[in-house]
Amino acid sequence: MEITFLVDNNSLVGSYFLAEPGLSIHLDTGNVQVLLDAGYSDVFLTNARRKGLDLLYLDWVVLSHGHFDHTWGLDGLIRHYFEAASQGMAHSRPRLVAHPRAFDSRQHEDVPEIGMLLVEEKLARQFELHVSAEPLWLTDRLVTLGEIQRVMDFEDVTTLGQRLGTHGLVEDHIPDDTAMAYLGDDGLVVIAGCAHSGICNTVEQARRVTGIDKVNTVLGGFHLQKASSRRLDATTEYLAGLSLDGLYACHCTDLAAKIALARSCPLREVGAGLSLTV
Repeated sequence: MEITFLVDNNSLVGSYFLAEPGLSIHLDTGNVQVLLDAGYSDVFLTNARRKGLDLLYLDWVVLSHGHFDHTWGLDGLIRHYFEAASQGMAHSRPRLVAHPRAFDSRQHEDVPEIGMLLVEEKLARQFELHVSAEPLWLTDRLVTLGEIQRVMDFEDVTTLGQRLGTHGLVEDHIPDDTAMAYLGDDGLVVIAGCAHSGICNTVEQARRVTGIDKVNTVLGGFHLQKASSRRLDATTEYLAGLSLDGLYACHCTDLAAKIALARSCPLREVGAGLSLTV
């Protein structure tokens, strides 16, 4: 499978791909094309063109959760498909996978909306929706992990702002957070969006869903920003114990966390435009 980082907070030195504080990852299994998240703007479309990727033939769009830096770029994707249709160009009708809570309105401090801007009803006109908290197999090797169980005591259940629930605003612990896993020949490849549930909880979820214990590569956002030394030490110990071939921490992982991880894990550089074959 070919993995391409279309959007990350950083771009690689010497490359000419655009960066923004968001995440979008393109997955190509050879037969199926998947877009995991769409970043904050249409940057992912620009970078896809520069990589020679044709996003008019996506089979799946997977949302890791409903935050703005992962979903607001959907507007650009819808425009991309609208313009193709209006010009009579061939294109697919992708299926979209999301947790039911991904569509909730969210706010944080003085910011009135940090959640998805598009409501479920209108998205259903653009995509074939698969709305569920359960794992979903996209191919015989690629699966979405569903709602992630939070079992690690060092990965505290934290909240970020408030979410509009059935009975009004509630503290938002981001129940819609999810990720993906690929069954590689040498073990699991775990692909996180933001890992609000904790990157170690995410890996454990991948093991439960697939029934495979060996993990080869972990990549994506780890949500390690201003993490406590207790959490950093425990996370580093857990990931080091997996004997990974590669660890690609990006997006919501700060410098202190990367330095801590690099001490005992095979941390690799990540940026917009990076492609990996797994």
